[in-house]
Amino acid sequence: MTTERFEVRRQVAAPPRRVFALLCEPTGHVTIDSSGMLQSAEGKPVRQVGDDFLVHMDREALNDYPMGTYDVRVIITRFEQDRLLEWTISGTIQPPIKHLYGYRLEPSEHGTLVTSYYDWSQIEQRYREKGIFPVIPESGLRATLGILARQVEQKPA
Repeated sequence: MTTERFEVRRQVAAPPRRVFALLCEPTGHVTIDSSGMLQSAEGKPVRQVGDDFLVHMDREALNDYPMGTYDVRVIITRFEQDRLLEWTISGTIQPPIKHLYGYRLEPSEHGTLVTSYYDWSQIEQRYREKGIFPVIPESGLRATLGILARQVEQKPA
């Protein structure tokens, strides 16, 4: 049986509202990206399903598929303030691939339990046959959560 979804969790010493605020900022995605693919972003903070922003990408960072630099539009598919943010992308490859990325936030005694997920279960067979999924390994999600924690946790003075 093939896994078509990764989920990783990390306890972050920051309240959900601070974590969520970073995730709603287009530049926040670039800041916490562990893959090296996200180069920069343009757009307003997202506030609801259907909001979107532009991300300038560099696939050469992964050295796996010769796409070079390109742009994608991040489109919010699920939004629950301070609890859930999910998106898909549309870009060079059409029709859109239909892979999903997201974060679930749960308040905890020590701040926020953050779950990051990547789901490629809805991609079309023609993309599946290319053998490039998952694009991001589970370890990449885990590394991104480490960077996210470093960005939002307050350090004692």
